[in-house]
Amino acid sequence: MNTNRIAVIGGGSWATAIIKILSNNCDRLTWWLRSEESVAFINAHRHNPVYLSDVVIDTGKVTVTSSIQQAVAEASIIILAVPSAFLKQVLHDADPEWFRGKIIFSAIKGIVPEDLLIVGEFVHRRFDTPISNIGVITGPCHAEEVALEKLSYLTVACQDTHHAALLAGLMNCRYIRTTVSDDIYGTEYSAVIKNIIAIASGICHGLSYGDNFQAVLISNAIQEIKRFLDAVSPITRDINDSAYLGDLLVTAYSQFSRNRTFGSMIGKGYSVKSAQLEMNMIAEGYYAVKCIHEMNKKYQVNLPVCSAVYRILYEHRSPRSEMEMLSGILR
Repeated sequence: MNTNRIAVIGGGSWATAIIKILSNNCDRLTWWLRSEESVAFINAHRHNPVYLSDVVIDTGKVTVTSSIQQAVAEASIIILAVPSAFLKQVLHDADPEWFRGKIIFSAIKGIVPEDLLIVGEFVHRRFDTPISNIGVITGPCHAEEVALEKLSYLTVACQDTHHAALLAGLMNCRYIRTTVSDDIYGTEYSAVIKNIIAIASGICHGLSYGDNFQAVLISNAIQEIKRFLDAVSPITRDINDSAYLGDLLVTAYSQFSRNRTFGSMIGKGYSVKSAQLEMNMIAEGYYAVKCIHEMNKKYQVNLPVCSAVYRILYEHRSPRSEMEMLSGILR
């Protein structure tokens, strides 16, 4: 067993899945959840009462707490796994000294809305963490399939690839295969935009578009992602790697994709508010599309799919009209 202590910040399905993964190779984990009731329940019953409740938590290895200071105190690696829209609130009272010298990985596929920053940049500015100590965990991987121990793949990215390799080794197990990358900006921005594309895919599904149109939508979307990545982080990368294309495909097509589910509800006529209330889960793409829209005022990248989703969600345009217009420019 590995003696590196890891702290996971977040109480949702992905945080629960990460705890399950890491429990295979780590004997010292700390898990922060906001809810004291959930902490007490997990300590008593060894299950998250709200998310992935079938996953058994090994409380002999996992210290569960509602104190972030306690969670990160002895950790050498910190994994952030809370919705991006609530990250500032969760870390509001955190002292930068708590994070000094730590390696921080984001498992969040979103942008901090108030700052228009990807999580890595936010952490760098908020805690003065060197970029070389900041990393990203991305898919293609859904928490629900991790819970079922279906073979899944993760990409662990960090400019210091030794840090990435360390965490990748700790996450690699019978049902998880890991790949190391140094493309922290590309993998993080790609993970953000694929959620927007998944909403578009869901909208098309809700409008009863077929598989043929979906295939054209996604083949155009990966080029859209490439254009944006080349603008914000112009390095050599293969957009067909699983961290980019694979993550897009699973998020756009999977029954477990909350962004696709959210989009499907919008396509069927739900309002944004009613869809959010019925899902009772965060669809990161809803927040991301506004952030990307604002950021793209600087870069002026051609993003027709993202722009259509923005107009539907924030300008209350007709989903059917927007998809019809989009269908006329896709190739």
